[in-house]
Amino acid sequence: MITPDLNSDSEDDTVDTAEEIISGQFSHESKGLRLDHALVLQIGELSRARVQALVQSGALRLNEVVHTRLSHKVNNECFSLSIPPAVPLNLVAQDLGLTIIYEDEHLLVVNKPAGMAVHPGAGVFDQTLVNGLLFHCGESLLGIGGVLRPGIVHRLDKETSGLLVVAKSDLAHQSLSQQFHDHTIDRVYEALVRGAPGQPKDRIETLIGRSAYDRKKMAVLKSGGRNAITYYALKAVYGQRSKKPALAALIECQLETGRTHQIRVHMAHIGHGCLGDPIYGSALSAGPVREIIGELNFVRQALHARRLGFVHPQTQEKMVFEINAPPDFSELRERLEALG
Repeated sequence: MITPDLNSDSEDDTVDTAEEIISGQFSHESKGLRLDHALVLQIGELSRARVQALVQSGALRLNEVVHTRLSHKVNNECFSLSIPPAVPLNLVAQDLGLTIIYEDEHLLVVNKPAGMAVHPGAGVFDQTLVNGLLFHCGESLLGIGGVLRPGIVHRLDKETSGLLVVAKSDLAHQSLSQQFHDHTIDRVYEALVRGAPGQPKDRIETLIGRSAYDRKKMAVLKSGGRNAITYYALKAVYGQRSKKPALAALIECQLETGRTHQIRVHMAHIGHGCLGDPIYGSALSAGPVREIIGELNFVRQALHARRLGFVHPQTQEKMVFEINAPPDFSELRERLEALG
């Protein structure tokens, strides 16, 4: 089964509406922790409130026995957590003027603007990509991949711009979902980051899961979570004078996996978080860079999904699409170039 990402705001991941069973054994590091805390650390994708609700509903088995006591202290037990499919929302078609890059009877590729959520979720009820897709495609899209997120096989963060493919047929949904699962989708991002990595290119591999300290954040974990792999290449440095470190850089990132906030977490993990990112440390940028960000009122992570490639589900043709970064990203880059 393809494992979905259960967060509402994701850099890029597959989506499924079937019931999911997550099973495993509590790690040694979890010994003695409260049951709900241990599950959050072990699974890495669900909020503590969500875990508590699932446990209290009888969705958890410890050593094959249903267990509902949240205060239980874990001790290396085996666990199995059943996550039911999401409840469908009352979706409304809205004319949002979507920018369609390519479309045929099986799929379409859209250039999602920064500021648009992919689908309704916590606190977001309309003006999403799904609302715009229903207007563009009509009600025929409702049956593709489930009612909750019609046609959606991967996502981008609300404040990340760029390319996203949408399935318009069951064949396309199944094929594209499998390609994402097999890590054969070509996904390249551009990011403007603080400072510049010492290596011109590298591979980052970590476990990523929900932060134990802030449920809205993801974090690199020592255990639990999901394996995440990002390749990056340094494309330009800004503000580097004499032997002083660069103030900012343009990075190209290629995803092998697609975990929630993966690029943002990985770049922050190596000390070079995305500029403008309110969650993963943009405030640590150098003074001249912060001044430019303030003057431009750049209030989102500087991250753009530039290239998307996949095999067409019907024709088996390799399709590759590229789109330039939007004006706000380009203006920030030009201002950084002026730093020298």
